[in-house]
Amino acid sequence: MLTTDFVPGTPNWLDLGAPDIDAATTFYSAVFGWTFHSAGPEAGGYGFFQRDGRTVAAVGPLMEEGASSAWTVYFHSADAEATVKAVEQAGGSVRFPPMEVFTAGRLAGFTDPTGADFAVWEPRDVKGLDAVMEPDTLCWTELYTTDAAAAKDFYRAVFSWRTQDMPMAGDLVYTVVSSPGGGKGDDTGQGGIMQLAQMNLAAGSRSEWHPYFGVTDCDATVASAVAHGATVMIPPADAPGVGRLAMLTDPAGAPFAVIKGDPTMS
Repeated sequence: MLTTDFVPGTPNWLDLGAPDIDAATTFYSAVFGWTFHSAGPEAGGYGFFQRDGRTVAAVGPLMEEGASSAWTVYFHSADAEATVKAVEQAGGSVRFPPMEVFTAGRLAGFTDPTGADFAVWEPRDVKGLDAVMEPDTLCWTELYTTDAAAAKDFYRAVFSWRTQDMPMAGDLVYTVVSSPGGGKGDDTGQGGIMQLAQMNLAAGSRSEWHPYFGVTDCDATVASAVAHGATVMIPPADAPGVGRLAMLTDPAGAPFAVIKGDPTMS
């Protein structure tokens, strides 16, 4: 279970790179009821998605040449420079080195050995998101990858993640990941790793992290998202012991998922 009691290796921030901030704000406001609050003129267009006055995600312009609209998952780092070394030693690459964000903290961006982008947030004044595991907030993170075995080795080396493989239908395996000290009680799962199917690989699918947002009605949320320009990748379906979930891309092409139920697969 995600919490805001952030410890190293747990998801503590989430932002969207968007080609049009106003369009992104209009879409997510309609679907999740979020409001946008600018971080100020010195932030270059970056700002915060809030729900009931609490930050649940952020959004900013695309900063890298050729970048596509996408959500980036950030994991807590107690020392961003040490994370750089761990990433490089484990076979990943540095997209951008640690940088100061005023007095809020430090961030750095990486790509894992299978091609999935992610980032870390080393908190100072801003510890992380204000709310998770509530309706219309982040409740799970999931890596679809071209090489699940390599991904598990990498993230275990970088973040000391624990992994638990769970057999699924059709000889598939879903790996639940957790951080030492993360979660509540016995419910420590914070995300999952899933091997991309051969047909997805043949179609050119790439490794990427997806956020899951908890909702009170999966079908109604999907219908609203589609009405406001989203595309359905996986229609609403029941996953036994998990909940009812669906995967979409927003109007700019950024993938995300919604779920009603228990995202921890317990």
